[in-house]
Amino acid sequence: MSMQQILSTLRSFDGVLELAPREGGDYPPVAWGDHFFYWSPDGTVPRTQPFATLVTKDYPDDTSSDLDPEGRWRLNIHVGRRRLEGLGLGEPDDPTAPDVLQPHPLYSRQGWLCVILPGERTWPAVLPLLELARDDQRRRLGGTLDTARGNREDPMG
Repeated sequence: MSMQQILSTLRSFDGVLELAPREGGDYPPVAWGDHFFYWSPDGTVPRTQPFATLVTKDYPDDTSSDLDPEGRWRLNIHVGRRRLEGLGLGEPDDPTAPDVLQPHPLYSRQGWLCVILPGERTWPAVLPLLELARDDQRRRLGGTLDTARGNREDPMG
């Protein structure tokens, strides 16, 4: 799967807001080029973590996936601790390996998993996990959204 295919899939989900910080915006440079996905049918950024992120580079405290080389990126999905434990992923043999479903290198305790360069091997599991993550966030937020207004960029602009 290409990054554009993953982004198109996430953008097609009902009620999803994509936050995509760009150079020169209100967000720190480390976030530029990355994508953050929330369930937000009213288009405002909820005061919660996204249900999925797509990161395109190493962060200062998150380098084990080796995302800095050209063309590498990682999809992160919040599946919850119980679901993550139920998947029985264990620690990866190679945390830089592409197309391997694995616990997030920093946030697995919070119920996050990740896939570097998702492909044919992981896509059949990734799509339903993305849908579940979106549905879980929708259930958690219910009918009301606690939003942070006035401090976001137009993800499409």
